Amino acid sequence: MTGSEFFQRDRTLHPPALTPNYKTSVKRSPQHALLSLECSMSEMTGPRFGHGDLGPLDNDLIRNYAHGGEPVGERIVVHGRVLDETGRPVPGTLVEFWQANAGGRYRHKKDTYLAPIDPNFGGCGRTLTDAEGRYHFRTVKPGAYPWRNWVNNWRPAHIHFSVFGTGFAQRLITQMYFEGDPLIPHCPILAAIPDREALAQLIAPLDLNASIPLDSLAYKFDIVLRGRRSTLFENRLEGN
Repeated sequence: MTGSEFFQRDRTLHPPALTPNYKTSVKRSPQHALLSLECSMSEMTGPRFGHGDLGPLDNDLIRNYAHGGEPVGERIVVHGRVLDETGRPVPGTLVEFWQANAGGRYRHKKDTYLAPIDPNFGGCGRTLTDAEGRYHFRTVKPGAYPWRNWVNNWRPAHIHFSVFGTGFAQRLITQMYFEGDPLIPHCPILAAIPDREALAQLIAPLDLNASIPLDSLAYKFDIVLRGRRSTLFENRLEGN
C-alpha cells in the first residue's frame, strides 16, 4: 500500500504464551524477551509458488485421494475471502488446508488414535484466491479426537489453514472451527484466547446460501491478514 501504514495489532487479542491449562505451552513458551529478526532478501523474494503447480483436484479433498471410492463423512464446502486490514481482497494467495478424517484421525504415522484411516481420504489440499480474494474447497467434516492434555480433553472439529505471502518464508497458520460445536467451550487451547471476539473469528458459521442441495452443506471462513482485528495466527502470536 503506497503511502499508507499498517495498522498496529491489538495485542489484547493474543493468548498469553504461558497457559498452564494448555500443558504443552509450559515447555513451548519463551523464558526470555522476544527478539525481532529482519528477513533477508532471499527470504522475502523467494522461492515463489508457481500458479501452474496447482492440479485440478487440489481443492477437492473428496476426490484428490480417492482410490475407487469416496471418503466417509458429511460432505461440506468451505469458502471465504482473504482480506487485508482495510477489507480489500488479496488475490493470488496460496491457501493450504489439512485436517483429520470424519472419524477424527489424521493420515500421519504419529497419529495413533483408534479411529480407522479412511482409504479414500488424504486430508490435505490447496488453492489460490481469485481476483476478489475468494477461495473454496470441498471436503468432509472432520471429527473430534482426544488428546493428551488432561485426562479427558478433546479437540473440537477443526481444519488447519496455511496462507502464504510472496515467498515461502511469509507464512501464516491458523485453524477454523465449526459453528455450534459443543466442544469449543471445553478446549484448553481455545480457552487461552482472552478476547471472545477473536475466538469468534476462528469459528465458521453455517452458510446455507452456499450449500449444494442434496449434496453438501457450506461454511464461510474469512481470513484477515493484518490490522487490529486480524485473524489469530498460531505461528505469529507476537503480531503479523
